[in-house]
Amino acid sequence: MQDIAEQLQAWHASGRSFAVATVVGVSGSAPRDPGAALAVDAAGEAVGSVSGGCVEGAVYELCQAAIESGEPVLERFGYSDEDAFAVGLTCGGILDVFVQPVVPGADPGMDAGLAFIAAGTPVALARVIAGPAGLLGATLAVTADDVSGALSVGPSTVGVLERALIAEARAMLDAGRTGRIVLGLDGRPCDEHEQGTVTCFVESYVPAPRMLVFGAIDFAAAVVRIGKFLGYHVTVCDARPVFATTRRFPEADEVVVDWPHRYLDSQLGRIDGRTVLCVLTHDAKFDIPLLEHALRLPVGYVGAMGSRRTHRDREAKLREAGLTDAELARLRSPIGLDLGSRTPEETAVSVAAEIIAHRRGGSCLPLSAGNGPIHHDVAAAPEDAVTPRTHAA
Repeated sequence: MQDIAEQLQAWHASGRSFAVATVVGVSGSAPRDPGAALAVDAAGEAVGSVSGGCVEGAVYELCQAAIESGEPVLERFGYSDEDAFAVGLTCGGILDVFVQPVVPGADPGMDAGLAFIAAGTPVALARVIAGPAGLLGATLAVTADDVSGALSVGPSTVGVLERALIAEARAMLDAGRTGRIVLGLDGRPCDEHEQGTVTCFVESYVPAPRMLVFGAIDFAAAVVRIGKFLGYHVTVCDARPVFATTRRFPEADEVVVDWPHRYLDSQLGRIDGRTVLCVLTHDAKFDIPLLEHALRLPVGYVGAMGSRRTHRDREAKLREAGLTDAELARLRSPIGLDLGSRTPEETAVSVAAEIIAHRRGGSCLPLSAGNGPIHHDVAAAPEDAVTPRTHAA
């Protein structure tokens, strides 16, 4: 819902009822990841998307029905062999979509969650998408130190279940993860096939991942642009004030004049496993101290520009500095995929492609060269993982 949070908050502030359809499960070659959302208000206005087009009409109708009935529903959309252009995913995947009606002021958890998301406050929105009727649709908004909302009054074990869900949601928020969890009514983690369980979908809304670009060179400007396109909060850092200027990098979120390794050390509280480091200086006096620190941090990606000879010299210096084989193996150098790039823009595409492949587990081969799944990072979910109403499966 983060992509449409501004519109949802506007509807909510005006007291307008609406329904939110959220992708809560993906299997096969589905077009959108878990967390993608489509919302429809009481007047029929729609924002967002759950499938890129192939099931939008059916989901729109489900949202309208949910507004009228006030009841949430979990629906499965899949490929139909009989009629590939019926309401289904012609790409062959399966989507589980949870549709939840929202009445402003009626659900403290949803009210608080939307406010946190719109304000940019890190929050995990935990919703019950399958389980006892009294719990379906219950929502908790969980931050690092607060909880809004409650599970519906029901069995005596609800308190235990709620505490377990809060703990799980907080752990997922800390890791920036979104996904499904299954708990027993007593709060213990369960297998999705067990009876008497509650399936929850937890969406973590955290600040945009960071891209730190070291080296204020012409190639950096193109990397900044593509980093912003990919949704990163982009910082350019260089020790040379004549090059590190906002005029040269107008699209960067921040331009910092500092020695790269010193700036990196100042950011330890703001980097995580999603952080990307692009070292473009290919100057040993900047690179070696920076990489000596970077390769020992739990960041998602570290790439360094330079020729193969530069890489060999750099690697030798890093070994002398005490880095291990395992630490050196994390370095992507020369940075980027072999696309035959020449221009800064082409090089930026090469760098971005490697970052995406590293994050998503791609093979870097042409899709036409294989017959395997297109989306490497989405594990195939068992078809009976939840028991939604099924449409065109």
